[in-house]
Amino acid sequence: MKLNFHKYQGTGNDFILIDDREKLIDTTNKSVIASLCDRRFGIGADGLMLLREKEGYDFEMIYFNADGGLGSMCGNGGRCIARFAADLGVIQNDRVSFLAVDGPHEAILSATAVRLKMSDVEAIETNSDFYFLNTGSPHVVKFIPNEGQPDVEKLGREIRYNERFVKEGTNVNLVQESPQGILVWTYERGVEAETFSCGTGVTAVALVCAALGKTTADDSCAVVTRGGNLRVYYKKNKQGFSDIWLEGPAQNVFSGTINV
Repeated sequence: MKLNFHKYQGTGNDFILIDDREKLIDTTNKSVIASLCDRRFGIGADGLMLLREKEGYDFEMIYFNADGGLGSMCGNGGRCIARFAADLGVIQNDRVSFLAVDGPHEAILSATAVRLKMSDVEAIETNSDFYFLNTGSPHVVKFIPNEGQPDVEKLGREIRYNERFVKEGTNVNLVQESPQGILVWTYERGVEAETFSCGTGVTAVALVCAALGKTTADDSCAVVTRGGNLRVYYKKNKQGFSDIWLEGPAQNVFSGTINV
């Protein structure tokens, strides 16, 4: 079968996007999805997304990790698929609503950015040397000394595969406070490697920084990733954080056809 695909990226977090409104893709075939995401023998991506029709929404987002397994919510992926829907003509204005694995989402599109509404966060777990929270995906946030580029894969694996997280897995965000701002490196489960950016990870980092009083604004936090800059907007209240929005660029890289 010849498969039409589109490659998108959001601050270096890259995805294969497929218009699957006719439901031709077998979502149970992990090996095919993993082969498409393979960077040497396939198209290459951090994940793959299907855009499908969904009653009551503009579309449904179905996200797969690079290993072929169904993934949890992906913030940069959500921003990219919103741009993809606009490019396909699925939406005719600058606002979109869609359903993802963690529930409904909204997005607002401009010429240079996509702003995605994230799930509310009620609890941040505090530990002796890290914080843990769920922003649609589970995330460890760990502050590290400002001593240059960390060994993300080594430190990330140590936490992701420790006794607590090995079964369900977690994403790991290493954070430095520097004159350039809040810097973050993310190790992603499912990819099992460092990615250039992670939207739910950046959201987790921003909310932890807000809870700790490490932000310069009351309602937003800018975060620098290897792939570019993102900003998280939020409302802080007694229950946690609500009205959370992740904003940054989302771009079409190229389109093509591959034999599957």
